[in-house]
Amino acid sequence: MILNKGGKNMQMTFRWFGKDLDTVSLEQIKQIPGVVGVVPALHYLPAGEAWEMEDVQKMYDEITSAGLTMECIESVNVHEDIKLGLPTRDKLIENYKTSIRNLAKVGVKVICYNFMPVFDWTRTDLYMPLPDGSTCLSYDGKQIEGKSPEDMFKEIDDNSNGYAMPGWETERMGEIKELFEKYKNVTADDLWANLKYFLEAIMPTCEECDVKMAIHPDDPPWGIFGLPRIITSKEAVEKLLNMVPSKYNGLTLCTGSLGASPKNDMVEIIKAAGDRIYFAHLRNVSINDRWFNETAHESDYGSLDMYEIVKALQEVGFDGYIRPDHGRMIWGEVARPGYGLYDRALGVSYLNGLWEAVEKSRKEK
Repeated sequence: MILNKGGKNMQMTFRWFGKDLDTVSLEQIKQIPGVVGVVPALHYLPAGEAWEMEDVQKMYDEITSAGLTMECIESVNVHEDIKLGLPTRDKLIENYKTSIRNLAKVGVKVICYNFMPVFDWTRTDLYMPLPDGSTCLSYDGKQIEGKSPEDMFKEIDDNSNGYAMPGWETERMGEIKELFEKYKNVTADDLWANLKYFLEAIMPTCEECDVKMAIHPDDPPWGIFGLPRIITSKEAVEKLLNMVPSKYNGLTLCTGSLGASPKNDMVEIIKAAGDRIYFAHLRNVSINDRWFNETAHESDYGSLDMYEIVKALQEVGFDGYIRPDHGRMIWGEVARPGYGLYDRALGVSYLNGLWEAVEKSRKEK
């Protein structure tokens, strides 16, 4: 089911890591009311390698044969050399263009990526207990202080139920010290310049293939381990969109990432990004300065007003893809932390109901 919103479409999706890497099956996802597609990736390919047509086609065939769509892709990862602006970046960007072209051939419309140095999202606890007996992902800035990146890698690897956490794959541990040395003198301005170079290089390919790029905000939205982070606020989103004004340069609105900072007003960020939000990760967080934990999706469980967020998305004419993002571990489920079936399925039902309620209330006015 594709939910029609005043002549436009919002498509509810679900992240899927593949049958050999996920405890959740396509058959189970298909049974979640309102979910029409999955957001997959070729997780076995390292950053920088082109996604060849044979691999893309195999992934597409598997997903569509289960009755689901594959129009939005997550984790076509940007190689660190591109972020660093090294001479090797041009060859790596050509590989990225190949991936865009091959994904477009099977109907992919949006690619979600990030430009975070070294790490993707960062958490200090993968199983923080909540009062109701469930567990969740959480972040405590005080625990980061005095801790080495190698220690963080080991803790996450030891507590992930044997599943590789996106951006924290064990094989990357060996290059951490080398990467930190490379980033030693890289400033936020350098990172912005390298992001602009990357986007300007791939925009002609995106326009040719009608594929939109949707950058994921930094998670959390502040620097960690001395590394710069740049997609952290309303001002940063505005800078990104103005820096490369093509409509093919857009945003993945992640409420749990940007919303982790008390300084960020999610509604104002949505208004600032407007019709250049192409993908939305909708989840709630309970925040307190540089500490936060993920919660159930409903507004009452966290610090974010999910009603106002959905309302703002509708007001700017959002017609892209949504997924419920991370969930708690509930009902004894054992899965990749944050990516179980049950709580994310509950999140889908809540978000679909909220979307319908907001839509109908707006029509009545």
